[in-house]
Amino acid sequence: MTPGPPVIRTPDQRLRIFVSSTLKELAAERRAARSAIERLHLAPVMFELGARPHPPRELYRAYLEQSDVFVGLYWERYGWVAPDEQVSGLEDEYNLCPPDLPRLIYIKDPAPAREERLTELLGRIRNDDHASFKYFESAGELEVLLEADLAVLLAERFELSRAVASSPTTAGTAPAPAPSAATSLPVPLTRLVGREDDIAAVRRMLDEGARLVTVLGPGGIGKTRLAIAAAGDMAAHFPDGSVFVDLAPVHDSAGLTRALARALGVRDTGDAPLDDKVTTALRDRRLLLVLDNFEQALAAAPAVTALLAAAPGVAALVTSRSLLRVGGERSYDLGPLPDGDAVALFVERAHAVRPDFEVTASNAADVERICAALDRVPLAVELAAARIRVLPPAELARRLDRRLPLLVGGARDLPERQRTLRATIDWSVQLLEPSERVALSRLGVFEGGFSLEAAESVVAATVDSGADDADTLSCLAALVDNSLVRQHDDVETPRFSLLATVREYALEQLEKEGALARTRDAHAAYYLALGDRADPELEGAGQHAWVMRLADDTGNLRAAVRHLLDQRDWERAAHLAWSLYVYWWVSGLLGEVRGWMERPLASGDPLDDRTRAIALYFTQAIAFWQDHGGTVVEKLTESADLFHRAEDPDGEALALISVALAMLASAEPDPTAADGAMATSLGLFRDGGDRWGQAMAHVMLGRVALLRQQVDAALAQFEESLTLARDNGDELGVTIAQHHRGWARLLLGDPAGATSDFAGCLALSVRLGHVEGVAYGLEGMVAVAALAGDVRRAGHLLGAVRTLRERTGLHNAPAFSFHQLFVDQMLAAGADRDAFDAAVTEGRGLAVEDAVAEAQGHA
Repeated sequence: MTPGPPVIRTPDQRLRIFVSSTLKELAAERRAARSAIERLHLAPVMFELGARPHPPRELYRAYLEQSDVFVGLYWERYGWVAPDEQVSGLEDEYNLCPPDLPRLIYIKDPAPAREERLTELLGRIRNDDHASFKYFESAGELEVLLEADLAVLLAERFELSRAVASSPTTAGTAPAPAPSAATSLPVPLTRLVGREDDIAAVRRMLDEGARLVTVLGPGGIGKTRLAIAAAGDMAAHFPDGSVFVDLAPVHDSAGLTRALARALGVRDTGDAPLDDKVTTALRDRRLLLVLDNFEQALAAAPAVTALLAAAPGVAALVTSRSLLRVGGERSYDLGPLPDGDAVALFVERAHAVRPDFEVTASNAADVERICAALDRVPLAVELAAARIRVLPPAELARRLDRRLPLLVGGARDLPERQRTLRATIDWSVQLLEPSERVALSRLGVFEGGFSLEAAESVVAATVDSGADDADTLSCLAALVDNSLVRQHDDVETPRFSLLATVREYALEQLEKEGALARTRDAHAAYYLALGDRADPELEGAGQHAWVMRLADDTGNLRAAVRHLLDQRDWERAAHLAWSLYVYWWVSGLLGEVRGWMERPLASGDPLDDRTRAIALYFTQAIAFWQDHGGTVVEKLTESADLFHRAEDPDGEALALISVALAMLASAEPDPTAADGAMATSLGLFRDGGDRWGQAMAHVMLGRVALLRQQVDAALAQFEESLTLARDNGDELGVTIAQHHRGWARLLLGDPAGATSDFAGCLALSVRLGHVEGVAYGLEGMVAVAALAGDVRRAGHLLGAVRTLRERTGLHNAPAFSFHQLFVDQMLAAGADRDAFDAAVTEGRGLAVEDAVAEAQGHA
């Protein structure tokens, strides 16, 4: 069967979301649904958006046939049954929903007066395998759930359509589901020219069982592109996928561990050595690590072999300019391109700047001479091809013949091909305007890419004559045109990056100018200001957007802090760490921050009160459950006192929350003292109007109440926290409050309410990328399944969450979770232990997204 032509929609034809519900009783919820749908730039299909002169049944049948997703909202009313009809319009809409339409169903609870016919309808819907089924309590909660579910649904449909489009399937045969792998290979913007024999050789080494393969070659020879291509072809050999790790900013084994942790999604919460967490995350997986730019981290080579010894199913494909020189290493020397491939690469890259360029009888010799002069090194060929827009091949070849020998001869400490590449970069740079050369050197301080705004700030602050934004933008455009800077168009906000070799060159130029320290100062100043802008947004409605934005700049944030610490600028380093507290927490990087803040405390330098307060907080608050010396409460109390002396009431209040946690976690918990600390904390947050802090404080007061077995009082505290967090638009706060309220409800005998809370926690945590929240939500659903006696589901989810915690480094963290109590009760009541253990084993192989889907499907 030949597929038809693709559907091309005009801009007004957005995906249509049909919303079904009774009108009056759910008016607020319909408004919330419309808001969620329109925020995703989709089209809500709702009767109140336009009356039409047709009978109702014909109208909603026509609307349904033209819609793409069905959303059902239900509470207590079944709806009006028209004369001569057997069912209400509400049920008829569900009955008429086309079978291929995705169905998202949301039930409002509590519903003490739910009509019997609606209960029957909901029972039928609940048994419908095509429908997603969730509970909610308020219009605000519905809005969050619907937006998140629609976003996930669209992503799934996009992936499915891409799979169908990219692989031929016979008519009537569904494509196989994608494997559950952790693949994170970059997708290059240009195709790889040539290298088929090289890819085959590297693959052969891995197929033969080599577990450490190093692709050797000078910068710009194409090692990274080769490794990505080879790894992409190894899916059958490594069922858990391939993970790409950029080591360009890494210089030691600690940096290697951090880079691995970030690529693997392992959280550095500070409760255990990060290298142990990475080993735990890898030990049972069959996975290929692509370690790129290893030459800057050769001291960490023994750490790689230790990791491979501990994880027998893992192999490493390394790119480096130098051998690692460790046991078990096999190397592959990557040489220049063959003549024909070098010419083909030149032509392809030339087309990017001059689409009509072709090799002809009159210019073929010149193109071949250009490639030969550049030793057929791919990056050098690309840089030269970028000049074809202004220089014809004959002139380009003449200039290269004249310029390169002089440049190559001046760097005798480098391998020949590396000298050629550096000479080519130098030649390309010399052809730039002076302002463009200056801009390029300044961009060398960025790590992991940068935004236009960041580039404008740093360049303007370090150019003596001053540079406005227009100057920087034009310089950046010229650098992109000349292949010295890469632009990444796969994100909403344009970002740019430099290849490692070009960045190295830029930093050398900065040092020659004597401008390196000043430029690093400007770089740190920009990220300090960014942190100040992010600080209030991270506690409110802008939280999700800022977490995503800061994630792109994690390398730059690290570089800024590192520079400030190296300058012994303890005050500004602590300030930057403190302003981004919520980001470090959500992203699982508090362990790394702890390491930063140990330096000022160990320096012996006098510290102002606020700096010492921040350093004490970060080094003690994340270790309150490991108080082997019995000093954590004392030091956190000192932190709170210092914040008080520094006239920082929010800092004092936050430190008092950690004081209370430490008191509760000590060998002899002191709930009375913890209650006092929390009461002071809550008062400080209230006086300052800090709703984020108030929400956190109420959660802690609820924990104290639970410790005293005052579950009703705890529930009231958690509900107050949830209200504050929702009003503030704080998604992290909502997940925390919902999770805690779920346990209180379960302990009070309300499994339906607890299920709704745990499902809401799961949905928001997935949206926010808060892995710890996902783990807590899944554990809540384990308890719900165990309470219901569902052995298979409880085991499935428990196995999945154990694997998730191990693979993300959260397995040693203290869990405010009671799921094991409910599992033990289920087994003690006579549940089949063998079936449960088998389900746990099966669940351990479940991908986290599948575990979440299974949990939410039973919500």
